[in-house]
Amino acid sequence: MDDTATSAGAPPRRLIVAITGASGALYGVRLLQALRERADVQTHLLLSEAGVLNLHQELGMNRREAEALADVAHNIRDIGASIASGSFQSDGMIIAPCSMKTLAAIAHGLSDNLISRAADVVLKERRRLVLMVRETPFNLAHLRNMTAVTEMGGIVFPPLPAFYHRPQNIEEMVDHTLGRVLDLYGIAHELAPRWQGMKS
Repeated sequence: MDDTATSAGAPPRRLIVAITGASGALYGVRLLQALRERADVQTHLLLSEAGVLNLHQELGMNRREAEALADVAHNIRDIGASIASGSFQSDGMIIAPCSMKTLAAIAHGLSDNLISRAADVVLKERRRLVLMVRETPFNLAHLRNMTAVTEMGGIVFPPLPAFYHRPQNIEEMVDHTLGRVLDLYGIAHELAPRWQGMKS
């Protein structure tokens, strides 16, 4: 996809997606697949080294296959990348899944790689940052880091499945969660049915 315009001529919405080393690589992959169906959304992907390992372990995917799902793929060591600057216009960033290491780096402003730097930029520019944190049970350090990120304006979104829509498989549970995430960005989707109220 062109970096400045969609086929319709309007500037694309840009969304940064990171996949880190927590279990749940499917969330990041399915998110990229869903966004790929939208011509008006340009995705910028970041993969941590542990994230690549999880892609292979959980989905049998390699780095190249995952990067092919995004419009732009960045090396997490490239601190000079476009997304490292606040002048790069984006709707924000989703880390799916988000490891406790990445959470800690963001909470303490370390910016030690392009994932935490891009997240820091999103926060400082008052854009939307969603962390799909994956760990259980949480220890006190995890909880304090989540509090710190929330106080900075980030959204902590553990990918907890819902059952009121009666999912028939894992994919439906994942899609329902990702639909809720995309709602936070005002991105239209058909990943899951809307709640219509209790059935009598």
